[in-house]
Amino acid sequence: MKILVTGGAGFIGSNVVDAYIEAGHTVVIVDNLYSGKRENINPNAKFYLLDIRSQEFQKVLEIEKPDVINHHAAQISVPYSVEDPSFDASVNIMGMINILEAARKTGVNKIIFISSGGAIYGEADVCPTPEDYDAKPLSPYAIAKFVCEKYLAFYKHQYGLNYTVLRYANIYGPRQIPQAEAGVVAIFMDNLINSRPCTIFHYPEDPDGMIRDYCFVGDVVKANLLALEKGDGEIINIGTGKGTKTRQLFDIVFDEMSKRIPQLSPSLKEPKLAPARAGDIKKSCLKVEKAQKILGWKAEHSLAQGIEKTLNWRINL
Repeated sequence: MKILVTGGAGFIGSNVVDAYIEAGHTVVIVDNLYSGKRENINPNAKFYLLDIRSQEFQKVLEIEKPDVINHHAAQISVPYSVEDPSFDASVNIMGMINILEAARKTGVNKIIFISSGGAIYGEADVCPTPEDYDAKPLSPYAIAKFVCEKYLAFYKHQYGLNYTVLRYANIYGPRQIPQAEAGVVAIFMDNLINSRPCTIFHYPEDPDGMIRDYCFVGDVVKANLLALEKGDGEIINIGTGKGTKTRQLFDIVFDEMSKRIPQLSPSLKEPKLAPARAGDIKKSCLKVEKAQKILGWKAEHSLAQGIEKTLNWRINL
């Protein structure tokens, strides 16, 4: 199968590319390297330095004729989407429409779209939150992801373009860059390695921070492999079903790093506190039984196991 991966030089996308190639698929990468890195690009993939909003995107599809588009490219920061909603919409909505139009004109069979279970449900009163929960997106980023899901449903209805939506929890692991709220594991590791204090953002009633569902990237790539053949027309949460407060996450990261880095200063063990940022939600945890039922998938790594593997990569950079 030939698969075009947008954002294939980024953190999650590049891990997915590697898995597709290892499984024997032919892979084409489209990435503008805005946040992706050249060193993440698998040498066995064909690479186009291109923005998903460009007119040239359709020409790439005409040349490559992929069977499937795996759409990972995105503006990923919730706080930045609040700061600049126009840019967020330009990348995340208009970029998606450009992809959909090119796909239906060139005969692409399916799109695997990466949405956000971590943001799209808003302040859900059901936690873990199932896919059929009434979404209440509270940031431009989350709104854009929700709108893109609706566009996928329209293109399937109107043109027969197949799709699977994967609503990710907060993903961490090798190649994650220390920026944006979703990169908190990378931020903690980067700060501690460089002897900088870490910060926990929180609401006044809970100094231990917000609750998130942290899922290891090695598990996530398996969901992307399964979605090539399964999950047609479905929206599926991808997470662990377990909520973790930011302070708990920090303690796991600090403890693991203190085992591996003896010179780590004990003074860094107590993080700073700061008010929640615009767009931050108090809790997010995903119900994941549908992934098991539809895809035959479930997360296999505990948080401690995933942190250990991530740190192994980080130390060997």
